[in-house]
Amino acid sequence: MSDLVPVERIENKIYLIRGQKVMLDRDLAELYNVKTKALNQAVKRNSERFPEDFMFSLTREEILRMSQFVTSYSGSGKSDIKFSKNVNAFTEQGIAMLSSVLRSKRAVQVNIAIMRAFVKLRQILSGHKELRNKIETMEKKYDQQFRIIFDAIKALLEAPCKKAGKIGFLREKR
Repeated sequence: MSDLVPVERIENKIYLIRGQKVMLDRDLAELYNVKTKALNQAVKRNSERFPEDFMFSLTREEILRMSQFVTSYSGSGKSDIKFSKNVNAFTEQGIAMLSSVLRSKRAVQVNIAIMRAFVKLRQILSGHKELRNKIETMEKKYDQQFRIIFDAIKALLEAPCKKAGKIGFLREKR
């Protein structure tokens, strides 16, 4: 199953849009090995399963921003990536719901891989939060002790320098 879709490939297709981690219909269709049009038709036939917190359509501005991001991310001046006029974004719950709409074995296996990618992403983000909290706690705890050191360094930097005399030997004139 890990050979089916590498987790890294999935992680690269998770975007943050409207404050939510989502995947785009075209990326999901590629992973499921179906046409984007077929995926969206299956969703449309089962629209009651996809409320706004499961799936939403991007605005024209979001599509343009996304295409600019993808173009600049690819590093090439020209992009072969094209967006249709209507792009749907699926949240984690919407992607889970897709497995009930797309009934192929591949869809089920891909959904499992996608869910694992979302879990891994959450674990990574929670680890960063814990680290940030520890650093903030240390800053609060040791702030007063380090302030003395920083004040001493500032005092050294601000102290007026005495004009140094010339260095070296004087040569006698003959």
